[in-house]
Amino acid sequence: MWLSGFGHFHLHPPHNPAYDFAVDMNQSISLDKPKPIQGFPRVADKIACDPDRTSTIFRRFDRLSARNLLFLEAQLAELEARQKRSDEQDLVAASPTAVECHSDWRKFEAYATERNGDGSFAKPEQAAKMELALEIKDKLNEYHQALATHQVLLNSKPPAKTTIKGMRDCFLDTKSGKLNPTPQLWGSSMARFDNENDLVALRVPADQDRLSELILNYFGGFFKFESSDGNSAYISEKSLARCVAIISSFLSAILLFGSIVSLYFVHNPYALLGMLGGWTVLFATCVGWLTNAKRDQTFAATAAYAAVLVVFISGTLGGAPNSNVVTSCNCTLT
Repeated sequence: MWLSGFGHFHLHPPHNPAYDFAVDMNQSISLDKPKPIQGFPRVADKIACDPDRTSTIFRRFDRLSARNLLFLEAQLAELEARQKRSDEQDLVAASPTAVECHSDWRKFEAYATERNGDGSFAKPEQAAKMELALEIKDKLNEYHQALATHQVLLNSKPPAKTTIKGMRDCFLDTKSGKLNPTPQLWGSSMARFDNENDLVALRVPADQDRLSELILNYFGGFFKFESSDGNSAYISEKSLARCVAIISSFLSAILLFGSIVSLYFVHNPYALLGMLGGWTVLFATCVGWLTNAKRDQTFAATAAYAAVLVVFISGTLGGAPNSNVVTSCNCTLT
């Protein structure tokens, strides 16, 4: 509306609280999620935001585990020696009570728990033996559990080197551009990634073969994506697996049909044998170096591949010219 003498005049709609609330909600949604506070919260957020869960890397503490197992083993050895001495004493004494306790568990338990009127044990020797047996049982269970747990950790697949590098850079804050970057954790935890052989991943990619590692090391940037908060970058395991599957299929087709096509146009038998050996060696190299196949699997696959090529060469589709083939015959004059 224009009013003479008063300049421009704008009419505003009446105040609407619901409209202000919607604007505030939109503004809050558009804001980026702030980074967690530095330290344990930020490291935990980094691990939890990984959709593939391959960044769940922790220390295995091999030295401490070995020392703990040695301590448990030494304790069990002492308990074993005590029980052995007790058995030798019972053998020399040959008391009826000891004979019953070594032959009948119910008698042993009854004698070991029997008490006098004042609350003391009626047969303290058997009570001490029962206490020793229970202590051995608890310590032996602890020892076996520690052994089994350490065995599982030692047999676990190691984390990928690229994942370790990414987690180390994030942990040490080396990509921030600061002159003196500060690690996420202080104290003794600063050496968390110093020894890669002491690390274990709770989850590793299912297809972590040499081809996947090769593509990840040199072309991993093509599979990066940012997290929802924009504070971290990850590599998509699904995209990498899809790329590896395509390359593997392409290589398989080249090794099979490429060898057949090349052998089809060769007529020299010596050249055929040389090309057969070359294609077989190339196939064995690809299977051995680009996959996680075991030795027996590599040998079986190479033998099958060579058999296919031999059948092709010896068949009618081979490259040997049929027009110049001399056949033998036995002719007789009648």
